[in-house]
Amino acid sequence: MKTLQNLWLKRVRWSILPCLLATAFSAFAAEPDYREIEFAKVGEHSLKLDIYLPEKVEDPKLLVWVHGGAWRRGSKEKMQIPGLLDHGFAIASVSYRLSPVAKFPAQIHDIKAAIRFLRAHEDKYGYDAEKVIIAGSSAGGHLAAHVGVTNGHAELEGDIGEHEDQSSDVAAIVDFYGPTNFMTILHQSTPHGLSVRVPALELLLGAQPEKVSELAKLASPVFHVDKNDPPLLLIHGDQDPQVPINQSHELHGAYKSEGLADRVKLEVIHGGLHGGEEFYDAERMQLVSDFLMKALK
Repeated sequence: MKTLQNLWLKRVRWSILPCLLATAFSAFAAEPDYREIEFAKVGEHSLKLDIYLPEKVEDPKLLVWVHGGAWRRGSKEKMQIPGLLDHGFAIASVSYRLSPVAKFPAQIHDIKAAIRFLRAHEDKYGYDAEKVIIAGSSAGGHLAAHVGVTNGHAELEGDIGEHEDQSSDVAAIVDFYGPTNFMTILHQSTPHGLSVRVPALELLLGAQPEKVSELAKLASPVFHVDKNDPPLLLIHGDQDPQVPINQSHELHGAYKSEGLADRVKLEVIHGGLHGGEEFYDAERMQLVSDFLMKALK
């Protein structure tokens, strides 16, 4: 049995490798117009962002990108949606404190601080931040969805940065294969998924979800959905071995239960794993652009 399981895990790892490589290369398809901008400081920890601007677009709509990496690694340099620049969107790729540095909800506090900073400096950098979009992949998809469904949540706002007079609200969400319910994800996971998710959640929450259930629920987007939430686009592969597609189904269902069926869309990538170029190709970037243009109206 162990031999069969090892062979299965090796097969999964090799099947994921091309996806990871394609994703990594796509991240370097564009260079930021503004790099390493400090938007806040927590102790000695500097939080920075990069800004990408589309060519020949005056006051483009702003999208905030949140990188993945199981909350414990990754960086703002992994900006996976350069194709949206061709659709006229400005993109701010933001950093946040990783879980070995700070536990949840520090990551949400940091991202909301970045949004407030970006609103305060829209004239300086040349984008329109009246209606901010947030998007992310994997752990970044979780954080993007979480920020989006907690507009105005006092406990999750935080006091990071110098622009507390600005709003951290977002007007639309794009979640690429992110976790949405920490109370169910481990029960839904493959052996490979458990090998990634168990230690990642331990770092993020300080313990396994069932041992800190109130914190786990606070960290789960599905428990925050209400009728006032912004439009949401979910994109997930039906063969994802790391984050089960049921996680996106749960958030999709939570929206529908609140009567928001007209504000939510789930795009299933048939045969899709955990990322890969098919999630960010021209067809999907057109889909994202169309969804966002409708949402921002």
